[in-house]
Amino acid sequence: MMGGDPLLSGFENPEDFGFETRAIRAGQPHDQRTGGVVTPISLSTTFAQDAPGSPKNGYEYSRTGNPTRHAYEACVASLEGAKYGFAFASGLSAEDALFRQLSPGSQILLGNDAYGGTFRLIDSVHGKKSGLANAAVDLTKPEQIEEVWTPDTKMVWLETPTNPMLSVFDIQAIAELVHNLGGIVVVDNTFATPYLQQPLSLGADVVVHSATKYIGGHSDVVGGFVATNHESLADDLVYVQNAVGAVPSPFDCYLALRGVKTLPVRMDRHCENAQRIVSLLKAHDAVSQVLYPGLAEHPGHEIASRQMKNFGGMVSFRLVAGQAAAERLVTTTEIFTLAESLGAVESLIEHPGVMTHLSVAGSALEVPDDLVRVSVGIESADDLVADLTQALDQLA
Repeated sequence: MMGGDPLLSGFENPEDFGFETRAIRAGQPHDQRTGGVVTPISLSTTFAQDAPGSPKNGYEYSRTGNPTRHAYEACVASLEGAKYGFAFASGLSAEDALFRQLSPGSQILLGNDAYGGTFRLIDSVHGKKSGLANAAVDLTKPEQIEEVWTPDTKMVWLETPTNPMLSVFDIQAIAELVHNLGGIVVVDNTFATPYLQQPLSLGADVVVHSATKYIGGHSDVVGGFVATNHESLADDLVYVQNAVGAVPSPFDCYLALRGVKTLPVRMDRHCENAQRIVSLLKAHDAVSQVLYPGLAEHPGHEIASRQMKNFGGMVSFRLVAGQAAAERLVTTTEIFTLAESLGAVESLIEHPGVMTHLSVAGSALEVPDDLVRVSVGIESADDLVADLTQALDQLA
């Protein structure tokens, strides 16, 4: 449970420094023994104690606490403006830790185009095994929350922008409404990252990430993260983190921490390249609709302009010729790699309906079968535009 521990701050008063500086220094002191600039990987699973029950510096067993993990937790917590941060073995294990805070019979409200894996975890795992109920709501209309709210509703779960429809929700308005109703708001900030959006400052209670994506940024580590300013929730999360044990390895934490250092510069390039891709898609006859918050005609453009620093590197679009064209397109690009996941330095392309969002087929969260999602990387923008152009031209 990190966030302001002076032992791990890397320098005094990290909150006084800018985002880019904190990404490189917060939670990352030089090695006290050698002076090494890079935070070392502490691979030990157990730690010597001065006396029974008196571990050195608070470390006794690496599932419970590890210096590399705590450095990573302190850094990302700082970037989210959080007092407490918790690293998990995957984004879904981070989400699972939050759902475990709810009693059987509780209800979760989530957006009607939430990530399929989140819906599966809520509906098929916690719903069937733990008795959690859920309802999908159009969160672009916050008034719908009050319409479906029951005494058992405890949590509103929202992604913004959403995966894969790129919908945008007003975090501040939703938080004010939900708090008046007695619930808590969890924001999946994976697409925006803390560099582009600060949900806690807008009233959210909790922020969650799939750190596999932009935080790690290199398609080489799986992880999840939870950040909050609520002390009681933090106490519960640190208990679950240890008791369940879904923690990342020290090496995974090192990789994620290394990725965080370049998050600001990567996000600037992701956003810049995405704008180029959007311009191409808007002008191409094979495309029927472009979904990107940076477009003036996007329904959530005004909200995104207000609560985001920029509009991100994720772009979705629909094709005139339907599902067959979508499935063909994703196999004819050369630089855009056909693969699941997102948020890394390389550009990826996928068909959500048969890949990442197959689990919501037939539900209220089902995505259009002509939809294509691209995670725009940081390669040469000219190369990316040329690659997607030749693939789209083949559909003519």
